[in-house]
Amino acid sequence: MQYIERHIESMDWVTITLVICLLLVALAKHVYPREFLQFITLPISNKYFLVQGKTQQIFHLFNILLFIAQVFSVSLFIFLFFKVLQPETVQNNEYLFIQICTAYSVFVGVKFSIEKIIGTAFSLDTVINSYLFQKLSYRNLISLFIFILNLFLYYVIEPTGTILLFFVAAIIVFNGIALFYSYKTNRSLIMSNFFYFILYLCALEISPYFILYKTLI
Repeated sequence: MQYIERHIESMDWVTITLVICLLLVALAKHVYPREFLQFITLPISNKYFLVQGKTQQIFHLFNILLFIAQVFSVSLFIFLFFKVLQPETVQNNEYLFIQICTAYSVFVGVKFSIEKIIGTAFSLDTVINSYLFQKLSYRNLISLFIFILNLFLYYVIEPTGTILLFFVAAIIVFNGIALFYSYKTNRSLIMSNFFYFILYLCALEISPYFILYKTLI
């Protein structure tokens, strides 16, 4: 009988990261049960924005907990994308994951800062804060979907390039729908400043992701 050497890759750090994500979401639900219930019903109701949007700040602990979970969930998904489609780039799992987490956090932080600066420059702080709050909430919700997706891709099904690209397309569609509803909420302001809205859309919603895509590829 000929023995075949089998290489088993340790996934301990992935498990720990997913557990941390779960604990962050559970903590947010435990500390803010009413807000969390309204938050998860966003796909069918705007009650969360009507109630919490008036009083809750972007840097509220509830948003911070879910954003940290978002960073970990999205970074794990991006790491898996590299691992499947470009395995030659994955040499040190933990180090690459930390790089992705850092890059994603910096990307979101810089984009957020630029939008805040624009809001202050044009005296649109209230509108921009409301828009950023809505966008953050929708993306935190999408990150919960990505968290569940990571569980299946890491432990249940064998991820392939086709499967990953399908889910990437689904995430882009969900994000597009979220932006659409956010723009719909502010449609009166957008229509009265349509030219500036187009400039904003191209400069801060399309260009950064195109640059990020080119950088990754």
